[in-house]
Amino acid sequence: MLENAIANKNKSFDWKDMTKALEKNLSALQQKIRDRKLPVIILLEGWGASGKGTLIADMIKMLDPRFFKVYSTMPATEAERRYPLMKRFWERIPEYGMMSVLDRSWYQELAIAKMEDGITDEEYARRVNSVNTFERQLSDDGYLIIKFFLHISQKEQKKRFLKLREDSSTKWRVTELDKKRHKNYAEYYKQFDDMLTKTNTPYCPWRIIDTTDRSFTRFQMFNILVSQITNAVNTEPAPAVFLEETAHRFPLSPCQKLADVKLENKVLQPSKYYDELKKNQKELSKLHGKIYKKKIPVILLFEGWDAAGKGGAIKRVSYALDPRGYEAVPVAAPDKRELNHHYLWRFWNNLPKSGHITIFDRSWYGRVMVEKIEGFTSPERCAMAYREINEFEEELVGEGAVVLKFWMQIDKDEQLKRFNDRLNTPEKQWKITDEDWRNREKWDAYETAVDEMLMRTSTEAAPWHVIEANDKLYARIKVMNIVIDKLSDTIKNSKN
Repeated sequence: MLENAIANKNKSFDWKDMTKALEKNLSALQQKIRDRKLPVIILLEGWGASGKGTLIADMIKMLDPRFFKVYSTMPATEAERRYPLMKRFWERIPEYGMMSVLDRSWYQELAIAKMEDGITDEEYARRVNSVNTFERQLSDDGYLIIKFFLHISQKEQKKRFLKLREDSSTKWRVTELDKKRHKNYAEYYKQFDDMLTKTNTPYCPWRIIDTTDRSFTRFQMFNILVSQITNAVNTEPAPAVFLEETAHRFPLSPCQKLADVKLENKVLQPSKYYDELKKNQKELSKLHGKIYKKKIPVILLFEGWDAAGKGGAIKRVSYALDPRGYEAVPVAAPDKRELNHHYLWRFWNNLPKSGHITIFDRSWYGRVMVEKIEGFTSPERCAMAYREINEFEEELVGEGAVVLKFWMQIDKDEQLKRFNDRLNTPEKQWKITDEDWRNREKWDAYETAVDEMLMRTSTEAAPWHVIEANDKLYARIKVMNIVIDKLSDTIKNSKN
């Protein structure tokens, strides 16, 4: 792709006047971005000394600083490397109506990592897929992502490096790493070209500009920005479409429909329960220490009917854990800031670092249950969420995380019994709300939605475990047994 970089073919033309008009247009477009609540990401990649910093400075002069942020992407810190690769980039996505400008980006984790960090071909391919998925998910949610790669020849780069080194105030900008990359220009060229080819998608195409002529480069950048943003703010977004043919990417694990789950005879006597609980908590405590040493991140996710016993199961699991190594995250309706981002944003922000455990009391599955049934999200976006959720969980498992998903199943009579118990017990009354009763009235609709959720998202990588929870004691021990078995197997098979 690099051979097709946009270059100045009209050497005598003065591009400055045309650029000035475009600069004014960009400034005016920022308010339209605010009005349309359009989130915009502008990223610049390219060779050393290709002019990224100067172009960003030129661009932001025309913008209201209250409504954009500039990020300079450095190599991941030791702390950042303890989280999934894309987490730090999810954290930087702008709110709806805002802009993020990136001086380098997630693409540093591809070509540069392949050349300098020695990642394998398999890991490189996985990261390419992660990046393409990330950009598609944002694009599907209405984000405008404009990607520039600034290209210069080896000869032009040498010329610019020499000029920088001649001046004592700028010579520091040419590092030993820059010299190494320049010396191996041909190898980096090949790797950059491969990266650009594999991540040049219809929803996020690359704009490759030969930056030898700075005046022409500025015109091209502003022209592309104005054109892309104008089109985005003046065009109604096309309805999102879920592609059924992508489902085969995620091998599924069989899961029962809720109506087929046998709840009777799933009972544990108190005397046996307390023996099992003590034994399991002791074992789980040992396993927590082992996953910390092996740096295995663990995600436990609990969904289920209101009053199905999610909190009780979470409490018995967490009691066995070192409080310094886990976090329980209660998930309620999204707040104003969360609503101004892609719905997965708040969950990426709460992922555990390596060796730690995060327990989600409700989760991202609200997108295909309450948001779907209550009409909070369009049917098209809800339909697309199955694929997005599978991709999200596949990403986590691919990074070495354990993902365990529990659906706590009770019948309608048991729920009513527990609701009434809460009403009649002063210290439990806070647990019962008008919303619980409203949700109960929609039991059939929720059961249909849950069955579809289980069918579409019980993957081999992250299967659902439906827990018979009419008897709380039985349910708690079954949850703990599954957690213990999975962590034991993971530790046994870990290469760390």
